[in-house]
Amino acid sequence: MTADARHPYETLTPDAVLDALASVGLYGDGRLLALSSYENRVYQVHLEDPFEGCAIVVAKFYRPGRWSEAQIAEEHAFAAELQEAEVPAVAPLAPAGGTLHRHGGFIFSVSPRRGGRAPELDDGAVLEWIGRYLARLHTVGARRPFATRPAIDVATFGEEPRDWLLTHNGIPLDVQGDWERACEKALAQIRAALAAAQAADVRTLRLHGDCHPGNILWTPDAGPHFVDLDDARTGPAVQDLWMLLSGERVQRQRQLGALLDGYEQFRDFDRNELALIEPLRTLRLIHYSAWLARRWDDPAFPIAFPWFGSSDYWRGQVQMLEEQMEAMEEPPVVA
Repeated sequence: MTADARHPYETLTPDAVLDALASVGLYGDGRLLALSSYENRVYQVHLEDPFEGCAIVVAKFYRPGRWSEAQIAEEHAFAAELQEAEVPAVAPLAPAGGTLHRHGGFIFSVSPRRGGRAPELDDGAVLEWIGRYLARLHTVGARRPFATRPAIDVATFGEEPRDWLLTHNGIPLDVQGDWERACEKALAQIRAALAAAQAADVRTLRLHGDCHPGNILWTPDAGPHFVDLDDARTGPAVQDLWMLLSGERVQRQRQLGALLDGYEQFRDFDRNELALIEPLRTLRLIHYSAWLARRWDDPAFPIAFPWFGSSDYWRGQVQMLEEQMEAMEEPPVVA
């Protein structure tokens, strides 16, 4: 492999990370820990001298070519708005007078480190607490629209990923036809669900966008902290709720009830949005396969996802799409 064929992240050595921080006046003491992240590269760094009270910071190096500088700046501005509104979201610091920095061909940001663990989603009190903060996050998100960041819709999360996979031979021929047919049937159901939501005047707003348990840091005293707004987009409020629901239908109904008990203390929730849970889940399923395929040249992906790309994987995807089509035909889960 020539130097020109190397993936950009292969050049992001520990020395390169420390040099990038030094370029904005932050000097690491040598203790550097790579954190779990595949879309971007994220490192915990101990500083020689604390910055704004932070002795440990988290440096995020954005995947080249994914977001424009304007889109990253909108992410940072949204995080700052949330912080100003006392919503517990982690916003970037501003060493050298700004939050968006460039070094060695990368765009990076630096944030304070926050401790915590994944929330216990079987605890109604925990879910109610998360629901209260999600309502406050959405209240800020509804103040104004994003100017450059895209929306969660059938075109960008369903049709474009499907077309990319088919165009780039991302699916083995022995299962490609079955997957394409299942995908198109599922997309037809999703289009109908989104059209019904639009007819019911379901509103969209700025969202966290990827609000799964791994992006919520929980501490017993302070409750939840929302991290990683990298996938912040425009969409219906329920997008930030459905990924916190799991298990059988009765369990999901109980979880949803606890979330909305907290949510509706601060903000009304349109029950018409509940019909979008399974369509949004199906869109994410299609988008996820394309996400993996598009990043296969990143050395971290074949190591982390060795099961991806085989005929068995894609047959499993066909089965999951068929199950989602059945789920989309069922009455929506209710609180």
